[in-house]
Amino acid sequence: MRLSTVLGTLVTSSLLTLAVATPALAATSTVDYVAMGDSYSSGVGAPGPTGLCLRSPKGYPGLWAAANDPHSYRSVACGGATTDTLRATQLIGLSGKTDLVTVTIGGNDAGFAPTVISCTVVSDAACQAVVDNAAVTVREELPAKLDATYRAIKRHAPHAGVYVLGYPILFDVNAPTCGFAGMSIPKRRAINAANAELNALIEDRAEAAGLTFVDVTDEFAGHGICAPANWIHGLVALPPTDSFHPTADGYRLGYLDALVKAL
Repeated sequence: MRLSTVLGTLVTSSLLTLAVATPALAATSTVDYVAMGDSYSSGVGAPGPTGLCLRSPKGYPGLWAAANDPHSYRSVACGGATTDTLRATQLIGLSGKTDLVTVTIGGNDAGFAPTVISCTVVSDAACQAVVDNAAVTVREELPAKLDATYRAIKRHAPHAGVYVLGYPILFDVNAPTCGFAGMSIPKRRAINAANAELNALIEDRAEAAGLTFVDVTDEFAGHGICAPANWIHGLVALPPTDSFHPTADGYRLGYLDALVKAL
């Protein structure tokens, strides 16, 4: 079954429209949907995470499934997942019957979270050095890892439409101060630049594999960490896993909105 056929009547103007549009719901009732990837797909940062993978029904996959009533919905996404662990543990969720796959992956391979945490406690120059080291890994190692991962997804779900979602740009750079650790504007700019480079690489490799890349940066614009209306958690003490992940609004108004538009 072609995804373009079963999702052709999706109304993409808003979540409210999706929720009430009977033709769209009728179409998606035939879709078998699998969510894969890391913490940004398991819903870390949203309310109600459960299990070792910290899956939340308020992450964008659960919200899309709740609004569209697909024939089946399964999340195999897991906080902390890398391209290697995705291929080792998550492909079991796919089959020849899978119609729709969404995935975020690559951030943990790039060491993004440790990089951001390191930058909160070091000088501007030291932060730039940490970011530059992470960028070397992204450029030299991640392309092949993404290629292998996308090939594996296509092999295990040959009839599915696969939507690869990127990551939001983390920091607002307008606020003069940011967070209790005082993340400076130069640090924020350095991290954001690396963030954009990671997204560009993911987009390039996804499109090379014939998959659909979903950019979420426009949806999150103006809502980064330390913005007046932020949709991304800063450094959080309890639970620490929420740190640098979308809030409930980030998943609902950022990720979900971008996915709905792409579909």
